[in-house]
Amino acid sequence: MHELSICQNLLAQVADIAAGVGASSVTRITLELGPLCGVEPTLLASAFEIACTGSCAAGAELHIEITEVSVRCALCGVETQVQPNRMVCGDCGGYRTQLVSGDEMRLRGVELRVPENPSSLSA
Repeated sequence: MHELSICQNLLAQVADIAAGVGASSVTRITLELGPLCGVEPTLLASAFEIACTGSCAAGAELHIEITEVSVRCALCGVETQVQPNRMVCGDCGGYRTQLVSGDEMRLRGVELRVPENPSSLSA
């Protein structure tokens, strides 16, 4: 299951972000996944539960946003959203298309818990 190694790499990136701002923990991670990225969202969510144990993201919510598949037609130049298994132009029906989106896996956001700095509070 390569989803576990993907989660481990994701959590390493998130830990770097958290450490960079002095966060005490991670509360939510938002990922954007395209249907053609080769990652099964259900398996990724299961692997996340395992991978985040004992990390700064322990107990964090994983939010997965599934993107649409879009292609650009070489014949008419129109960009349309298509089904992952039917990548023909939605305008002219041409089959010579180029993938524009739908194969991405992107970290969209990280919500962190950052402790207040006691030295910045005025007395």
